[in-house]
Amino acid sequence: MGNGGGKYRKGSSWGLWGVLGMGGYADVGHVRAIFSSATSFTLENRCSFTVWPGSLTANGPPLGDGGFVLAPGSSSRLQPPPGWSGRFWGRTGCNFDNSGSGKCVTGDCGGALKCSGGGIPPVSLIEFTLNGHDNKDFYDISLVDGYNMAVAVKAVGGTGTCQYAGCVNDLNTNCPAELQMMDSGSVVACKSACAAFNMPEYCCTGAHGTPQTCSPTKYSQLFKNACPTAYSYAYDDATSTMTCTGADYLITFCPTS
Repeated sequence: MGNGGGKYRKGSSWGLWGVLGMGGYADVGHVRAIFSSATSFTLENRCSFTVWPGSLTANGPPLGDGGFVLAPGSSSRLQPPPGWSGRFWGRTGCNFDNSGSGKCVTGDCGGALKCSGGGIPPVSLIEFTLNGHDNKDFYDISLVDGYNMAVAVKAVGGTGTCQYAGCVNDLNTNCPAELQMMDSGSVVACKSACAAFNMPEYCCTGAHGTPQTCSPTKYSQLFKNACPTAYSYAYDDATSTMTCTGADYLITFCPTS
């Protein structure tokens, strides 16, 4: 599986269970869900600015047609089919015409409102696999492809540990100069060290392609210190993959806690 940068990320629910995914449709605006599922996703925008969520499904049509607009203070409910696997991300600074063509400053997916592929890094990812091993849902926040905005996942109901997964801190404010993505004189995103330097020790490739040979770096540690429950590098599984059974999920852009 890949994202806008064409990179398969090891070590998350996406990597472990991505082959299980099937597509679904959304309840966005006046479009009704056509699947019956025990699980729902509610995406809410607590930012002071508009967010354009994107979605990518491992196998099948994407939820929410791949992307839609979410005004400040608004929310949309998506209904996945059982066994769905995929990811969400927030796009910022978008401008689309009436045909859905345009561009986003961060998280762009080929210049379209309705994404048919992943978002271009750097971008904060929200990843899920539903009804995976032992019928558990697996979910995580990933900064492996960098950071563009604060995001969080909260399980509503369900059984098991059902931990909160989030990156609440604004990493753009303390992003090292060598990782900064700039637009109009402002830092709009923070690149991963892999994207910035393309070196095996940062990308967990080649001789560094196993958990034993790919260790945290000063850059991934900066991400981890700011967002302890998020993936900071490819093999950051121990503190970053969350599980729950039978829950609904609240996905928040710009969470406050």
